[in-house]
Amino acid sequence: MTERRGKPELLAPAKDLEVLRTAVLYGADAVYIGGEAFSLRAGARNFTDEEMAEGIRFAHAHGAKVYVTANIYAHNRDLDGAAAYFARLKEIGPDALLIADPGMFQLAQEICPEIPVHISTQANSTNYRTFRFWYALGVRRLVCARELSLQEIREIREKVPADCEIEAFVHGAMCISYSGRCLLSAYFTGRDANHGACTHPCRWKYAVAEEKRPGVWLPIEENERGTYVFNSGDICMIGHIPEMIAAGIGSFKIEGRMKNALYTATVTRAYRRAIDLLFEEGEEAYRAQVPVLEAEIRRCTYRKFTTGFYFGRPAEEAMVYDSNTYTEGAVWLGIAEEVRKEEGAVLCRLHQRNKFVTGETVTMLGQDGRDRQMLVAGISDTEGTEMDSAPHPQQELWIRLLPAERTSSEDACEVRCGDVLRIIRD
Repeated sequence: MTERRGKPELLAPAKDLEVLRTAVLYGADAVYIGGEAFSLRAGARNFTDEEMAEGIRFAHAHGAKVYVTANIYAHNRDLDGAAAYFARLKEIGPDALLIADPGMFQLAQEICPEIPVHISTQANSTNYRTFRFWYALGVRRLVCARELSLQEIREIREKVPADCEIEAFVHGAMCISYSGRCLLSAYFTGRDANHGACTHPCRWKYAVAEEKRPGVWLPIEENERGTYVFNSGDICMIGHIPEMIAAGIGSFKIEGRMKNALYTATVTRAYRRAIDLLFEEGEEAYRAQVPVLEAEIRRCTYRKFTTGFYFGRPAEEAMVYDSNTYTEGAVWLGIAEEVRKEEGAVLCRLHQRNKFVTGETVTMLGQDGRDRQMLVAGISDTEGTEMDSAPHPQQELWIRLLPAERTSSEDACEVRCGDVLRIIRD
């Protein structure tokens, strides 16, 4: 039996208001988001001030927290705008700010000292003295550098004050550079990864050129698509939650502020289930469900899974994967926005995200952890015009759902507002 500490926070990402709601409904204790500037995911949809305030109200109503990222490495030209941004956040009232740059930290402390600051992974905190340094400045949570092992984190936990919280990534993309501080994007494209504009050149295809033969490209073949020598695998620690807790990690962070609601619902629900199983039914019950939960995560987009640096420096083949593409086992249909019950059926309004047709079987991802298989018995637009298929993304539709199999269960066709619907097309 692995030593167990207190139940950790489950922290999920959200690129917009729709995903924030999904993360909360599917079990996140907290959600981290970005505003329209000063965060390291400038390519995400991100939040206006009004959306941020609405998202915080929604989260708080459901007992969850919202953290706002302001983790760029600022240039002089950024500071006046950052000061104005922190003044607005003072009024909006998020539960914490994620910051990496000491100048941005100082600015936030001056303008909105009542909002706690969490030190971002971009700050590269790799030792207990760094944790102590930030703690002395009033910080009570740091996000570990992704290069730390569980043993190193355990030592940090033992050598920092008890109220200094440790947050670490439990799932999602790794980075070719030290905790994300990459120069490739700025070098190749002029878009600074440390300013929120990363073009992900680590995902590009590369070849080798010999110095005396310019223009002659020598591919390093890994498969028929070529090589992707900078690509790292994705962390998946769902099978090692007891070890992470034993190391003293108090917040489990899911990466993915560019991901859609299907990904967020699937991954958040799986880790919620894993944590709850461990604490409510014990380690044996948790271990028995790990293969099922990991298989569920693989239903949404993913790359090759790895445990990163948590168990020491990984072998090269464990960290690099052989494609820049994702694998999909599930297709996102949309989110139930309005539900009307009929005898033996349910009508569901949604904005359609991918094509589907009548007669297909859809899966409703239950917020209670149970999936329900349903048959699409009819599709119509908001004017009531019936249609056999739904080929146009973002079209507002009503769909009529029936239980996929005959059953006496009263909840076989249960759908709640906020439920995510998908189709499995292996």
